[in-house]
Amino acid sequence: MALSGRTALIAALGALVAGLLPGWGGVLAVCVPLLAAVLYALARAAPVRSLRLERAGATSVRLGEDAPVHLTVTNPSSRALGAELRDAWPPSSWRPGTSFAAARHRVTVPAGERRRLTTVLHPTRRGDHKAVRVTVRSHGPLGLAARQGGHAVPWTLSVLPPFTSRKHLPAKLARLRELDGRTTLLTRGEGTEFDSLRDYIPGDDVRSIDWRATARQSSVAVRTWRPERDRHLLLVLDSGRTSAGRVGDVPRLDAAMDAALLLTALATRAGDRVDLLAFDRAVRASVRGRTGGDTLPSMVRAMARLEPELVETDTRAMAAAALAGAPRRSLIVLFTGLDAAPVEAGLLPVLPRLTRRHTVLVAAVGDPRVGEMARARGTVPAVYEAAAAARHQAERERTIARLHRLGVTVVEAAPDRLPPAVADAYLALKAAGKL
Repeated sequence: MALSGRTALIAALGALVAGLLPGWGGVLAVCVPLLAAVLYALARAAPVRSLRLERAGATSVRLGEDAPVHLTVTNPSSRALGAELRDAWPPSSWRPGTSFAAARHRVTVPAGERRRLTTVLHPTRRGDHKAVRVTVRSHGPLGLAARQGGHAVPWTLSVLPPFTSRKHLPAKLARLRELDGRTTLLTRGEGTEFDSLRDYIPGDDVRSIDWRATARQSSVAVRTWRPERDRHLLLVLDSGRTSAGRVGDVPRLDAAMDAALLLTALATRAGDRVDLLAFDRAVRASVRGRTGGDTLPSMVRAMARLEPELVETDTRAMAAAALAGAPRRSLIVLFTGLDAAPVEAGLLPVLPRLTRRHTVLVAAVGDPRVGEMARARGTVPAVYEAAAAARHQAERERTIARLHRLGVTVVEAAPDRLPPAVADAYLALKAAGKL
């Protein structure tokens, strides 16, 4: 049962009336009619427990997009339902500051009929968002009191990574078509698959001339090549404590996942196979054996529930898991940080095990704020910040140089620039025949 503000106001006015009448007569003159009116309102209010509630609507949505979830309210009783309804979800299911209004609905359902309500969610975090409870407050005819009860109406909304970098995909696919020989710009060189012969054009590399074919015809023949297909990529996401750091307003892990999704979309279009491994001290997510159009959706679903773990990454175990996931020569793309201490203590000792058998690309999220600090001048705090940033940059450069000496390709960029930078590095390796 719930009393309305109207009941409280009437009771307050009744207290003034009771004060004017002597003894208990005044109290009874006010309380008895008010109590009778409340009981009448409760008796005439439609029952709450017998309501039937069913859900339908969105089961998945990308982070940052709206997700409508429908709630059908069926009133089987003989009394009309006039109610306020609260559809409760976790706080991260709403736009900031809108949860109170967005979760509440007013509904009128005549006896024996049904009505459909729509709750529009706007999740601000990835993962599974589960409906908490539906609370219904059924008002009586006088508006003095209401019946109130709750219903558990299960529903799960899976919030997927936003994949904001998909805007870069058309440009990268155009570059891929150039490398693949579907335009007039054909790649020539060692380590790629032979495609066809064509006539020599001034400016072509003389090393691409096919002298045997030239001897059999009257014109000079040039070999054209296309990148290899059916290569294997293993994307390794470091989900340890360093991935929880934020660059601007974006967690490092989220930026790495966005880059991994763009690379997956590009590599599958190129005919390559892509697997995923998320690791810190244990495997947090894994996608293996997917092919064609099923690869990217599987990656998205696996990443939806992935969160950083506040533990130090076991790089030796991660390297062992990567080797087990790539039994033959592959391109291993390791999304991790380039902080000097973790790299020197953990990553550098295990990299030779990977580079002996595989091509390794390390992708890291850079912080533009460091460059801004390095350029700062004019005040004493700014000079100290510039000195700290310069030292940090020098350590990064030494770390990257050590990785290069081990034969590792390194890509470091700001969160919004990392996905296209990783895609460009993949295309460059493919053009050079290093996959």
